[in-house]
Amino acid sequence: MKVIILLGDGMSDIAYNELGNKSPLQFAATPNMDFMAQHGQVGLAHTVPNGLPPGSDVANLSVFGYDPCTCYTGRSPLEAISMGVVLGPDDVAFRMNLVTLKPQGSSIYMQNFSAGHISTKEAHVLVETLQKELGSSEIEFHPGVGYRHLMVWRGGKDTMSSTPPHDITGKAIIDSLPRGDGAEMLINIMNHAQMVLHSHTVNVQRKEQGQLPANSVWLWGHGKMPRIETYQEKFGLTGAVISAVDLIKGIGICAGLDIINVEGATGYIDTNYLGKGQAALNALETHDFVYVHVEAPDEASHAGNMQHKLQAIEDFDRQVVGTVLEGIKKFDDYVILCMPDHPTPVKLMTHTSDSVPFVIYRSGTDNGNGAVSYDETQAKATGLLVDGHTLLPRLLS
Repeated sequence: MKVIILLGDGMSDIAYNELGNKSPLQFAATPNMDFMAQHGQVGLAHTVPNGLPPGSDVANLSVFGYDPCTCYTGRSPLEAISMGVVLGPDDVAFRMNLVTLKPQGSSIYMQNFSAGHISTKEAHVLVETLQKELGSSEIEFHPGVGYRHLMVWRGGKDTMSSTPPHDITGKAIIDSLPRGDGAEMLINIMNHAQMVLHSHTVNVQRKEQGQLPANSVWLWGHGKMPRIETYQEKFGLTGAVISAVDLIKGIGICAGLDIINVEGATGYIDTNYLGKGQAALNALETHDFVYVHVEAPDEASHAGNMQHKLQAIEDFDRQVVGTVLEGIKKFDDYVILCMPDHPTPVKLMTHTSDSVPFVIYRSGTDNGNGAVSYDETQAKATGLLVDGHTLLPRLLS
């Protein structure tokens, strides 16, 4: 049997007056997900266990089939694994966003959590400069993709608390700076990074072109190396992961899955949706399992851009889900799980812990459980509610 998961990050949302009291999933044109809902099993999945943060790290671990309560150590170690950065048992990894801060009155505000979606090429120059100016045997800066990068504190502390920058867009940063043992070190690094970045050539050019400067770093999502069973050990499967995001690739590497990089995959609304769908079908020729992750709906939500979110959902449905739904017919026995990892309401511009709608569609069956479309309301109406980490075993049963 071929098993494929199609995940639209942050697709789930709330209803809005401007959408006729519908959610984006209800309002957008999603004929392929609706078809699966009419002929498959629809329900709600609780992907963020109580007491854990509603991040893509926790939620995607659940969808991958792992209980985050037993294996979650933080977001950044998973990203480090994807980037090829080796962590010792006492090393702490931090997600490092390149951000735009803006002074206003006596306060400093988070103007943009992605420095205007700075390009990978520009970002690499900035991160390399940070390593040259601030790096040491204790502190390392590693370039990633776009605005998403990594800092490693060798033998560092990991008991402090931090806030994701996308949670404080348009807000003063003072109450959201790192707190607790080790926080002083992080704040000191952030302050020194601002001095390095302020007059950097890359930022000078960006401002001349009317773009936002990457005038600071923001450190968050820290943790130490996790221990995760491989898919072969846990489920007896070989598999592959398709994503533009280091976090998802890192989970895949920990799980012993192959990483397939798709040209033009950006993690935003300009990503190569069709290429991801086609790559997934190709991967199923040689693998039992494929996990396809699309970041665009989540990024649009964090930006508070409803039009981009609707576009991302429709592109995901047409070019990823539609491509897979048609092409997978060449296999006799298959099952498709389609869902988001967590809700990211456009209104809030951040994640919530609410349960998310899922649909399971199997070959050769027509076992719908009453849903007429794929959305939050229809999923709730079916009465089916499961823990997120039980979905993969459900697919295999």
